[in-house]
Amino acid sequence: VIRAKVVGKKLMKDGPFGTMRYTVKQMKMYRGFQIMPHVQYIYTEASESLCGVKLEVNKYQYLITGRVYEGKVYTGLCNWYEKWDRLTLSQRKGLNHRYHLGCGCKIRPCYYLPCFATSKNECIWTDMLSNFGHSGYQAKHYACIQRADGYCSWYRGWAPPDKTIINATDP
Repeated sequence: VIRAKVVGKKLMKDGPFGTMRYTVKQMKMYRGFQIMPHVQYIYTEASESLCGVKLEVNKYQYLITGRVYEGKVYTGLCNWYEKWDRLTLSQRKGLNHRYHLGCGCKIRPCYYLPCFATSKNECIWTDMLSNFGHSGYQAKHYACIQRADGYCSWYRGWAPPDKTIINATDP
């Protein structure tokens, strides 16, 4: 998970449809230090129809998530990527102060009701009931964090989370 500005792009001819290689200037890394301490290139499919993402060169800073495979960072439409200035204040604060508290948690999407957590380390993501992707209210304003008792729950707020109380009004 990085914050970066795209400073170049190049169509690579590997694979049947090609791969786009974006050169990035990494501003901050939020997760993945132990795997790759610095990211210089982000790879994606060249075609959006194959889940490739289109990033603009020298225009915006982006939040980019992805996976490392054979020493390269890959992203696609199934990963979270967004222009930095389009993130909500809650998302920015989450990246800097909250989301790391949820590293032991799993977010389970709910596509239709009823939905239940199957283990104590799950948060049920209900944005999928009314919105698709990362644009729902829950994704924009809440963080799934692990409490002291080992259970994961949604948290929203500015003060440090109270790890002993679950607010039943939260999604």
